[in-house]
Amino acid sequence: MAQVTAAAVKDLREQTGLPMMDCKKALTECDGDLDKAITWLRERGNQVLAKRSDRATDFGRFGIYSGSDKASGAIVELKCESAPVTQNEEFIQLANDLAEALATGPGAATADELLDQPCPSQDGKTLRDVKDDMFNRIREVFNIGRMQRIETPCGAYVHNAGTVSGVLLSVDGANDDLAKDICMHIAAMRPAALSVDDLDAEVVEKERGILREAALKEGKPENIVDKMVDGRMRNYFAEQVLTEQPFVKEDKKTVGKIAEEGGLQLKQFVHWELGKE
Repeated sequence: MAQVTAAAVKDLREQTGLPMMDCKKALTECDGDLDKAITWLRERGNQVLAKRSDRATDFGRFGIYSGSDKASGAIVELKCESAPVTQNEEFIQLANDLAEALATGPGAATADELLDQPCPSQDGKTLRDVKDDMFNRIREVFNIGRMQRIETPCGAYVHNAGTVSGVLLSVDGANDDLAKDICMHIAAMRPAALSVDDLDAEVVEKERGILREAALKEGKPENIVDKMVDGRMRNYFAEQVLTEQPFVKEDKKTVGKIAEEGGLQLKQFVHWELGKE
């Protein structure tokens, strides 16, 4: 059996962040082989993780990759067990690495597919390696929730440092500041759709029917009821549709008008709130 030196233990501890005794035990079990010791520690951590996998992950944050100079954008929900971990620098970096890998790599249909891809910020490691190593240090369960890639340049905004909600907005046009402002608007006003045409037609007709019945009950003449309903539907659209909503920073104009004046074409958006599917 190879002798385990203090220098080797120190080196392994610097690479893994784990306690000295854990590193010494790993090196002892692996005859002083550093790479094998790292693998041994991950496998040991995975055994612990398997026993804790059913723990609730009610906290987390959104990782986002965006920019008008980027060919695509992405948003990923990374969940954890406790609020303090959401402020951990490693956790924040992993969330952003997941989003960057999703946006710039081959794509992924599942969390496992994404985790098996290279980590953008750590050469030689997969995202799964980084996640497993972080579990070994923090001993909390981490789960990937929702994730989406958009094949266009995007604006983005995360509310409360990404721990409450995240917005990704597909745009055509180079105005990052305005794109972010519109994303902030989305987070605040929660539109249901980008445009009137994107609303569920059945829901719109149901609303129109309710408004028409209300107008008739008010005793309004049949010949003006439809005009009244059209007017009230404009109010409905101003509540539900992004491009029809008054812009929060300049409420005399709609978001659609502000975007047009700023040289942006709005294509689609994703607005997720943590823990709400």
